[in-house]
Amino acid sequence: MIYVIDHKDSFTHNVVHQLSLFDKVECANFDEINYSKLKKASIIVLSPGPGAPKDYPKTNKIYKEFKGKKKIIGICLGFQQILFAEGAKIVRQKKIYHGFQSQIQVINKNSIFKNKLKFKVGRYHSLKLKEPFYAENFDITMRCVISGSAMSFENKIDKIYGFQFHPESFLTINGNLLIKKIISA
Repeated sequence: MIYVIDHKDSFTHNVVHQLSLFDKVECANFDEINYSKLKKASIIVLSPGPGAPKDYPKTNKIYKEFKGKKKIIGICLGFQQILFAEGAKIVRQKKIYHGFQSQIQVINKNSIFKNKLKFKVGRYHSLKLKEPFYAENFDITMRCVISGSAMSFENKIDKIYGFQFHPESFLTINGNLLIKKIISA
């Protein structure tokens, strides 16, 4: 079962729909977590949402509690939330990407995705990871071709993955394949 923590974002139900193609999904608002269901889940997904990671201390606590115990996937705000919990600075970017399609490239040969593969993704964010960023076992695996901004990370040891973009968006080419590879990793 996949447990989605909803940060009260309109995209969350699209994420739930996409994930339901692969497993049973439970979804709850970040401030109404059902811990018995959360503990039964094999995967925890931190959803997109408004604001910044610092606005969600409960999600930060859940991430730290289950890191290394369950597979965790972060999408957009969830991507930022995981990195923030790992000590990263999340900053406002000069250009806002809401409903914007970008070409990204896999830049890490150790990624579960094919190195140097390029594809188009849907972006909906005004914040980004401030680099350089270093955390044990975390690798940036995809970047925006134009800006160089981090678009995904992988931590294969603790089974933690994140996308700054939205794999469920119609602007993302092969979003279901991206999710399938992460779920089966």
